[in-house]
Amino acid sequence: MQERKGLVTLQGNPMTLIGPEIKAGDSAPGFEVTSNSLTPVKLSDYKGKVLIISSVPSLDTPVCDMETRKFNQAAGSLGGDVKILTISMDLPFAQKRWCGAAGVEAVETLSDHKAASFGEAFGVLIKELRLLARAVFVVDRQGVVSYVEIVKEVADEPDYDKVLDAARKLV
Repeated sequence: MQERKGLVTLQGNPMTLIGPEIKAGDSAPGFEVTSNSLTPVKLSDYKGKVLIISSVPSLDTPVCDMETRKFNQAAGSLGGDVKILTISMDLPFAQKRWCGAAGVEAVETLSDHKAASFGEAFGVLIKELRLLARAVFVVDRQGVVSYVEIVKEVADEPDYDKVLDAARKLV
């Protein structure tokens, strides 16, 4: 598996990402993650939808919490053809509990804890921590990546306006 060093940092310390670099124009690679109800979920399950895929280290951290809440608020303005997924290594039980406590209903949280299928396919698995880097991918209805943001410092937030603009252009 390909390793890419120094693209992201955690508190200033360089981390290693496992997997390929995904760029705008690439076909979104397939993956299988686990839903909050413990059922398998694949990229192909969202065929025909515009996707905002947000990968975060853990919903139980302040920045991931804030990011997921912001995307949840923005979801209403995007319409029914846009689906927002937040993927982390958190266990499905923890994700479900967090969503209930946070009132998050418009963002679907998915767990990559079993096989790191998403993390490896999208090149955002942090080798040193076995957590996902903070990144956002926008995928069009045909499964082509149209926007990528790998957030340099894991503790920083993505550029919400650019992400939402990229998704709106596809609707």
